[in-house]
Amino acid sequence: MLILQELLARSTYAGILVALLLGSLGVPIPEEMPIVAAGILSHEGLARWWVALPVCLLGVLSGDMVLYWVGRHWGERVLAWRAVRWVLTPAREKALVRAYREHAMKTIAMARHVVGLRAAAFLTAGIAHVPFWKFLVADAGSAAVSVPFVFGLAYFFTDQIYAILADVHRVERWAALTMLVVLAGAVAVYVVRWNQRVPKARERL
Repeated sequence: MLILQELLARSTYAGILVALLLGSLGVPIPEEMPIVAAGILSHEGLARWWVALPVCLLGVLSGDMVLYWVGRHWGERVLAWRAVRWVLTPAREKALVRAYREHAMKTIAMARHVVGLRAAAFLTAGIAHVPFWKFLVADAGSAAVSVPFVFGLAYFFTDQIYAILADVHRVERWAALTMLVVLAGAVAVYVVRWNQRVPKARERL
């Protein structure tokens, strides 16, 4: 039993790490989702919070640093990559470069909390040759506040999260029922109108 729990814990940490890493690299995974999951798993005893929380921080920062070093190493050449241009348009690149020249650390700290902008911003930080120490201090400082905050909310308010999810599922069921009723009504109206048209067509013939 203890071996099974240990394996579950290890796979849980790896899953959290991979999800956060992918989210940081631009995959449309909201950063908060794996962190909330880690907090809930820790509350339920399926993970150790003193391990899960550092794993969350590691996953968040690892992806950010990969993006920075890709931009730093390949520079403007990465802009020719289709996947990069999908998240980093020319207009967005110019705006970010301008922001880094004026307020580099503030831009980094703010960009990491904007879904869809984080990957583009950190790539541009590398391309613009923002000093790595500035990037690391701003990014790690911002993550050191936001990640424990979200993790703590999920950990201490797990029961409330379950209640919210239950309400969401209840709303989804009512929405599905409403859609079925509307669909059934539309079909009934169509059938009635069709039956009315058929005798009229026969009379014309």
